[in-house]
Amino acid sequence: MHSLRPFWNSPLVTALLWSLATLAGYLLARRIYRRWPRWWLSPLVVAPGLLIAAALSLHTSYAQYIRGTGWLILVLGPATVAFAVPIYERRALIRRYWPVLGIGVVVGSTVAMVSSWLLADLLRLDPAVRLSLLPRSMSTPFAMTVSRDPGGSPEMTAVFVVLTGVLGAALGDALLARLSLRSGLARGALLGMGAHGVGTARALEIGQEEGAIAGLVMIFTGIVNVMAAPLIAGLLRQL
Repeated sequence: MHSLRPFWNSPLVTALLWSLATLAGYLLARRIYRRWPRWWLSPLVVAPGLLIAAALSLHTSYAQYIRGTGWLILVLGPATVAFAVPIYERRALIRRYWPVLGIGVVVGSTVAMVSSWLLADLLRLDPAVRLSLLPRSMSTPFAMTVSRDPGGSPEMTAVFVVLTGVLGAALGDALLARLSLRSGLARGALLGMGAHGVGTARALEIGQEEGAIAGLVMIFTGIVNVMAAPLIAGLLRQL
């Protein structure tokens, strides 16, 4: 058994095993969600829970885990491009309403970042945590980039992004059930702005128009935030 220890501790083997565990955990979580579609059974809740339990039982640190699975984070950027397909299919609708969508994204992004900072200030959180919380309302590839530049922690930001997405999608469902939003444009914009990738996935379950608008809002929000977050962070640090 001791002779196999170097093999199991090999970086290549560790990377392979944890990558497979991550993919298997996600596929299992997705099957559970399809059977019981509840927000607390979202793959972004169940899969991390399974992986955390496995890592704790095997005494694996976060550093060891991320060394083996960092490549999965790298593919998030190209995967985001897939949202361009429904956006292209609804390009006529988007051309008609792009001024409204643009204003909504700018206002929504500003409110999200300022409210995050004020909440962190109210709770007297550490400056690094504040900066990590700032880009919580954009998809993970954008958020991790924005977090790193002003001095935040990309890994901590990823956690905030997941929490925002899951809770935002749950709140979005509750609002859609109570508000008389008949327009696919309004429903998609609400989910895309409030819950980025998770909201876009939920919007696609509702309809193609909702999914296209949510995807556009999510990507546009990321672009706006990438350009504005360092400036806003600098201004807020002076308050």
